[in-house]
Amino acid sequence: MPVANHEETLPKLLKKVASYWPETSAQLYKTPDGGIAERNYHELYQSALDFSGALLELGVQRGERIALISENRKEWEECDIGLLAVGAVDTPRGCDATEADLSYILSFSECQICVVENEAQAKKISRIKKNIPTLESVIYFDDITEETKSVLSEQKVNSYKFDELVAKGHEWRKLHPDAVEQELEKGKKDDLCTIIFTSGTTGTPKGVMLTHGNIMCQLDEVVERIFLNPGERAVLVLPVWHAFQRAVEYVILSQGATLCYSKPVGAVLLQDLQKLNPVLLPAVPRVWTAVYDGIWRKMRKAGGIPLLMFSFFTNVALIWCRIDRKLRRKTARFGNDYLGFWWPVLVWPWLLMYPLKLLGSLLVFRKIRAMVGKNFRAGISGGGAFPENVDEFFWAVGIKIVEGYGLTETSPIVCVRPICDPIFGNVGTALRGMQARVVDDDGIILGTCKKGSLQIKGGCVMQGYYKRPDLTEKVMTVDGWFDTGDIAILTVNNEIQLRGRKKDTIVLQGGENIEPLPIEAKINESRYISTSVVFGTDDKGKDQKYLVALVLPDQDSIETYAKENNIIYNSYEELTKVEAIKKLLEKEVFEMICPRNGFKSYERINKIGIFTKSFEVGVELSAKQEMMRYKVAEVHKALLAELYKEEEK
Repeated sequence: MPVANHEETLPKLLKKVASYWPETSAQLYKTPDGGIAERNYHELYQSALDFSGALLELGVQRGERIALISENRKEWEECDIGLLAVGAVDTPRGCDATEADLSYILSFSECQICVVENEAQAKKISRIKKNIPTLESVIYFDDITEETKSVLSEQKVNSYKFDELVAKGHEWRKLHPDAVEQELEKGKKDDLCTIIFTSGTTGTPKGVMLTHGNIMCQLDEVVERIFLNPGERAVLVLPVWHAFQRAVEYVILSQGATLCYSKPVGAVLLQDLQKLNPVLLPAVPRVWTAVYDGIWRKMRKAGGIPLLMFSFFTNVALIWCRIDRKLRRKTARFGNDYLGFWWPVLVWPWLLMYPLKLLGSLLVFRKIRAMVGKNFRAGISGGGAFPENVDEFFWAVGIKIVEGYGLTETSPIVCVRPICDPIFGNVGTALRGMQARVVDDDGIILGTCKKGSLQIKGGCVMQGYYKRPDLTEKVMTVDGWFDTGDIAILTVNNEIQLRGRKKDTIVLQGGENIEPLPIEAKINESRYISTSVVFGTDDKGKDQKYLVALVLPDQDSIETYAKENNIIYNSYEELTKVEAIKKLLEKEVFEMICPRNGFKSYERINKIGIFTKSFEVGVELSAKQEMMRYKVAEVHKALLAELYKEEEK
């Protein structure tokens, strides 16, 4: 029984959940010896209040900003709820944050206390302390060295071990009964909850101000679409400082379910899925794509009859599911679907193929479903576009994955397909209490089935960018609608289908506007290509006459191809420069992006450039593993210059 829609603040929500299910496991986490320990809701709530007591003893005031620099771990939640309970405002970031980012964020938000995960983060803070005049204290989860403590002390910064502070807070509460509880009860939905600095896919991070009401607003209906029972488990692999993962954790906590901490590393995650048997796995599209690629890679290596069986039954399941979605209106619709005509045409193939689909499920797909555990209900894909071919594959094999959508500025969940009744090809309708509309470049409302800019209005929309009213004004309309910067189209049932980002739109010299995401998604369907990035500008950022694509080959598939075709090479780097491999990749790209697949002539890729180093978080990827196009252009500046060299002559 969700309790989210009855409370004003997140600490009050946890208080209510802890009173309903005190003995239910709130967290499962790994111990240093490799075992698994648990903490129930009563313990989590009381530990959070103990931290609140410690903060009050340190003199923390309502509205004070506290930085929280850590990855996802059990202490994060108690720290988060503890500081929110006394009216403080958290400013979270991950351990991959650079010193430059932390210097900007902590100084700009005027943090007086910084909570860090470990020695590495404490050292970062010591090195940038001169840029953060307001900083007075550092609290650390894992032990830091005496040397680092000494450096902080010389800088007049106090350092405290988190566990010791919680213990002191417990004693303080005994001497000051109900003091923390009284502070907790003062909280209102309009109180500022967090300032989340965006990961900066386009440049300098912006501080998004969210109130408790912003976050609680989305919990009203999302618990009906993403439903859990008390004690059911959800595996966590994403950075909690990011709005998507953080919101999902509140969704889980609001239903009395259990947070289980893992890593987005294939071997670790698969092992944890088997060991924990979760019902839910929230992840970014790259995680699901990696699983999809891994399955196909394993089958291709097996070869022979296993590969033939897998390919056959996969194609049968894909076709049957397409027919099934058509007949049962489970696919996004943008007009009359003439179902009266299609039923007599498709019903017999639908019926005749069903036994084959069941046989494939029994012989092949059952093993794939077993990979995610015996209790698995659904995965959630958010934080980026979910590739259609990957979505279709998991639908066909019987692993339900529901795609959601939102931005940090919308707290972040705007919509998500419901687990019990998903519609393919969209991200669902806007949640209760929110509105979505599509407008043209002049702000004229377009209605359904017409492509334009997506705008959102409702209780989830942020209060603005911290100390940047100029930037806030750019994204908010006079009547209170937030411009997401996304291109979308509404279905006949007002479900949202995303079509790209306005800031990613490529404008060629001929004036053609092109969305690169659908092109990249199609190219990435090739077994030989791991990642692609489409450009229409050269290394200097100047618009060009045609498109080019930078492609990262799939190493296993390329090496297998070389072996099958007797291509001799000394290293993988050398192999990617072989003319036969270049022609293979060009052929794949040119055949994918053609009129037969629905692409216009000016969307054709004229040239490709090959690179071999995978994208890395903090280089080409943001913390939520979202590709930063401008960073890719910087890293591969020479390759872009080479591809457009003829244009300069």
